[in-house]
Order: sequence, then C-alpha cells, then structure tokens
Amino acid sequence: MKPKAIVYTSNTGYTAQYARMLEERTGWKAHSLDEAWGALEKDTPVLYLGWLMAGQVKGLKKAQKRFKICAVCGVCMGQTGSQIEDVRKTNALPSELPVYTMQGGFDMKRLHGVYKFMMTIMGKTMGKRLSQKPNLSPEERDMLRLLKEGGSCVSEENLSGLLAWCREQK
Repeated sequence: MKPKAIVYTSNTGYTAQYARMLEERTGWKAHSLDEAWGALEKDTPVLYLGWLMAGQVKGLKKAQKRFKICAVCGVCMGQTGSQIEDVRKTNALPSELPVYTMQGGFDMKRLHGVYKFMMTIMGKTMGKRLSQKPNLSPEERDMLRLLKEGGSCVSEENLSGLLAWCREQK
C-alpha cells in the first residue's frame, strides 16, 4: 500500500518541519491530523508522523481510526533510529509495518501545561543523573546538551532512512 499523503501531529514544531521536508521531496501533501480529518477521505493510505512521549506516538490512535497507516515515524529527543522496538511495542504496531524514529529537538519555551511540567521534572532528574555519570556515551552527551540548552536537531541526514522508504513507494 502506497501512501497518498503525509499526516502528522506536532507539539513543538519539529515533527511539522519533517512533514514539510517530506512533502517537498515526495510530492505527497502534508496535513496536520486535524486538517487531514476534513481534507482526506476515510481509509486514505498515509505516512504518519507524530512526536514521541514515553514511547507513544502522539495522535497515532486517532489517525488509525480514519486512515490506512503505511508507515509510522516517531520524532523524539533521542538519536535517529533509536527506540524503534519500544515504539513498536508501546503502540502495538505489527512487525510488517515500517517504523522509524528521527531526532527532532527540545525547546522548553514551546511546551505548555502538563507537558511543560513533566519535562521540567524529567529534565531535572535525567539531567542530574547524566551530569553525575563519569563516562557519557555520545547519545547521552547529546541528550544532556538538549536538556540543558535545547535546540533543533532536524536535518536531512535524520530524514534519509524514511526518505529512502518513501522513494521505494513511488
């Protein structure tokens, strides 16, 4: 099943950036989940992108009720390609469904409500734990930098694996 569109849910804008990048490179129209609900017919095959929170791809359950999901991509603070098995398990995704993760970024100023509260606590506890660890892996150093300084990690390089899958679908 080939996607006819890109549907996404974005909280701080990084997932939306990836959706727009994919739209430019594939020609598939990108819609926020709310826009897609009215713009696309029921059972339209789509590529779904959502931000990750504790392994859950936000908006995916709602998207699954209306669209045929061809592949899923979770945008997270972790490294591109990390957490895939956790994402698959947490979201009960079948083994034949392609699943990707891409590093997005972190910006506390863009968070609101419960998400800001949760990330403030997580940032303090995880940041303290990582700061006290003697030998950080490159991934841990990157996570600590994001927690302390914030910033965007959206890049063409992070998009390459998913983009290769998209090209195979054409």
